[in-house]
Amino acid sequence: MSNEHAPLLAHGVCGLSVDTAICGMGGSEGTGEASTPNAVPRKLNTFFGVIVPTVLSMFSIVLFLRTGFVVGHAGLLQGLVMLLVAYTIISLTILSICAISTNGAVQGGGAYFMISRSLGPEFGGSIGLMFFLAKVCACGVYVLGLVEAILDIFGQDPASSSALRVLPQGYWYTVLYSSIVLLLVLLVCLVGAHIFARTSFLILLVVTISLLSIYISPLALTTPLDFLISHQGPGNQTLTYNASYTGFNGTTLRDNLGSSYTVDYSTGKVMSFASVFAVMFTSCTGIMAGANMSGELKNPSAAIPKGTIIAVLYTCIVYVLLFILASSTCERTLLVQDYGFFQRINIWPPFVTIGIYCSALSAAMCSLIGASRILHALALDQLFGFPLAPAAITSSSGNPWVAVLYTWGLAQCVVFAGQLNAIAGLVTVFYLLAYAAVDLACLALEWASAPNFRPTFQVFSWHTCLLGILSCLVMMFVINPVYSSASIILLLLLLLFLHYRSPTSSWGYISQALIFHQVRKYLLMLDVRKDHVKFWRPQVLLMVANPRSSCQLINFVNQLKKGGLFVLGHVKLGDLDTLPSDPVQQQYNFWLSLVDKLGVKAFVDLTLSPSVRQGTQHLLRITGLGGMKPNTLVLGFYDSCTPEDYFLQDPAFYESEEAGGDDFGVDLPSLQAHFPPVRHVESPRWLTPEEYVGIISDAIKMSKNVCLGRYFFQLQGESMGTKMDGAGRIIDVWPLNLLRPGSTSAASVDVCSLFLLQMACVLNMASRWRHARMRIFLCVEAESSDQGWVVKEETFRELLRKLRIRASIKIVPWDSVVQLYGQKQKQDAGLGELGLTRPAPALSEDFLSAVNCLLMEHSAQAAVRFLYLPRPPTHSSQSQQYLSQLEAVTHGLGPTLLIHGLTPVTCTEL
Repeated sequence: MSNEHAPLLAHGVCGLSVDTAICGMGGSEGTGEASTPNAVPRKLNTFFGVIVPTVLSMFSIVLFLRTGFVVGHAGLLQGLVMLLVAYTIISLTILSICAISTNGAVQGGGAYFMISRSLGPEFGGSIGLMFFLAKVCACGVYVLGLVEAILDIFGQDPASSSALRVLPQGYWYTVLYSSIVLLLVLLVCLVGAHIFARTSFLILLVVTISLLSIYISPLALTTPLDFLISHQGPGNQTLTYNASYTGFNGTTLRDNLGSSYTVDYSTGKVMSFASVFAVMFTSCTGIMAGANMSGELKNPSAAIPKGTIIAVLYTCIVYVLLFILASSTCERTLLVQDYGFFQRINIWPPFVTIGIYCSALSAAMCSLIGASRILHALALDQLFGFPLAPAAITSSSGNPWVAVLYTWGLAQCVVFAGQLNAIAGLVTVFYLLAYAAVDLACLALEWASAPNFRPTFQVFSWHTCLLGILSCLVMMFVINPVYSSASIILLLLLLLFLHYRSPTSSWGYISQALIFHQVRKYLLMLDVRKDHVKFWRPQVLLMVANPRSSCQLINFVNQLKKGGLFVLGHVKLGDLDTLPSDPVQQQYNFWLSLVDKLGVKAFVDLTLSPSVRQGTQHLLRITGLGGMKPNTLVLGFYDSCTPEDYFLQDPAFYESEEAGGDDFGVDLPSLQAHFPPVRHVESPRWLTPEEYVGIISDAIKMSKNVCLGRYFFQLQGESMGTKMDGAGRIIDVWPLNLLRPGSTSAASVDVCSLFLLQMACVLNMASRWRHARMRIFLCVEAESSDQGWVVKEETFRELLRKLRIRASIKIVPWDSVVQLYGQKQKQDAGLGELGLTRPAPALSEDFLSAVNCLLMEHSAQAAVRFLYLPRPPTHSSQSQQYLSQLEAVTHGLGPTLLIHGLTPVTCTEL
């Protein structure tokens, strides 16, 4: 847990060197203000750091400029429903925020920090960028709202004779004024968040006074007021409306209870529940304003939950009272046709004007600062590489001024929308997606049942998280299906991008916890007593002495596993009693990096043992878990051939664009140095023939199938980057025991032969072998008088039909080979009757050579050959003879797999 808050490890040329963060609140941060030893101390408490910015962000422009818009179009009842829905969504999200923020130290970056450290870099980076875009758009909305309020007072109006209305109006003038206001916001934000936080309290006081004036005004203005409101309509015509303020009136309240959606005079579009809700919800997008200031908070884990809940309760009460006040005192025409009607009905209109300017300006600054902090955290974490790298730069005081400039530039693009209502839907969709992500993070932590997820805030459950996610998604599509679909597609594209870059962090991955939880559950459900031959698949343990000479065999077995378990096993010789620590634990990273380099889907299992044979026994017994345990042992062939170094042939092992190595600290030179050079002719062997054959015997005694691979260094096209489907390749299968001609006289084949056929069929189904041709060779005594081989051929064809194996059958006469075997058998006659077990017969060199020539004649063009592996001898004294026979038969053949199967693997029934 000491590196829980460390930045991402460097990734490629895009990575920046960032000091590892520490968990202490006063130290350098992985995603905070500055990753320097002299980081600025945290200064803000709960009130100034959370409550004030959250309240100001949630008031923003909706409080003064869109309350009448919401009540006028939706009516009081639907307006309260909108408030209920909106505050239900944010309340559920707040529960998740409080749970996550009280489960550990929260650094700079706020919502991004919480999501990334909970869900991992892929989700954290993509959602963080989406949340950054939402804050940028919100900043543009607040600036446009402020300009709208300014033009309501100072904009030119032919129908008004006021000397204050001097500012020309129009689209480009709106953009110009918005740019000026945004520039002012930029200058304030460049000064620093601490100054803004202090001045924001004064702004809150001003806004509070403005609110009090609004509540008091209906008590002071008891007489009705009539207003003449004019707007510029289509075709430059002027539209005039008569509107009234009635004071508290039951008839007015009754008329305003229901909805009456009409044309919005600012956009010219007919409003609906969804469009009005989208505008209203922008008042709820400030709940993370305090969380985004987490880098400046003294104690963010305590301040964020407490301050956010207080701020939300306060704003909710204010909005409910305002809705009731507006619907009880103003006719619908006044509410719908004048966004700034509060100024008309106030005892002193400048109170409202100042409140609008202060709330909109503070909300814009809060959004710009919050967005810049998220971008700064993204840059420190190096998720998006070089494009965001400059955003990690900070001033001497710790202010991320480059991130502020980035944010300002994007917000400048947003103001080109020209109208607040035009982009309110997009802002709301972005925020809802971000809130759903926070709920998802909390849900994942809860479902993962991780022991270290112990938040001090306990008022939440997975039900609240799931309900929050569903609520956000439903309202997203209710508001705007197009924006919602586009935002989700953008999120998925960002996910794919980050996954492709494969950033690796020391934060921990929630996906790993969830996978562990699910795998454990399903492994318990995987009952070995319910195994059935119809669903058998190879589960392979491949013993690897040195990967330098075994990579081709590893790649081949990866194709042979057919979705089954694939484990690379290795035995390190030694005795733990004589060692200070277990040397095996230090090797896992190198082997896992090897698996990554080869691109195979394999596990790694290493053991320490005094002998290879004993270590292999350990791995055969303990490798795997539950119903996922190896049923097949694969070994390289024991011969005197000098192995080739695959690391010198594959560019992946001697060329690398990543100077820093992989993401787990294993660089290419370290990987090369870890695995020793390949064995030379004069090098001593770690394994004796007796021990090698003993391993085969042990596996058979343990009811494991055994495969021996020879000449696989000659197999081409199995590496990770190779694109092929097996076209032109040939798979040859010799299902009968070539070293025991007498055992092939029966018309039927044994379990070993069927297993050999099944393995060949499995290979033929692999992606790189699917178009290969499979040939099955039947050795017959064609000169036999009983012609039994004809029956044998028909029996085999019928067997292949039942097993649904598509292969051609080749009849191979081998009368001369059988004769050589018979001569030797006559010499050894009677030896098998001397005891209960008969030693393996010493086959003549002529017979072995004849079998080898037979194979060379018929299988010279095959890409790979499957041969029947005879059972090893019982007496260890005959191990060398056994290996010599296998070596003589397979000499010069090319890639060959000798197989001895014990498991019934074929089924002809449904």
